[in-house]
Amino acid sequence: MKTLTVNIPDSLDMDNKEVLLLVASKLYEQGKLSLGQAADVAGLTKRTFAELLNRYNVSIFNFPATDLSRDVANA
Repeated sequence: MKTLTVNIPDSLDMDNKEVLLLVASKLYEQGKLSLGQAADVAGLTKRTFAELLNRYNVSIFNFPATDLSRDVANA
């Protein structure tokens, strides 16, 4: 895993954990990380990470609607 150092202005009222959660949730939303990978980045369990996704308006169901239509048609 890569290590990244980020300088955040003091005026931004976020602690390190919150920044990690924000980054992990965005990468999960974009499909760049799985739920487990994103949870690892955030330093959380999968369950806890999944429960916190709502804070950032990210759905736990991370796939396009077209996939759902195709899955229904194949069922």
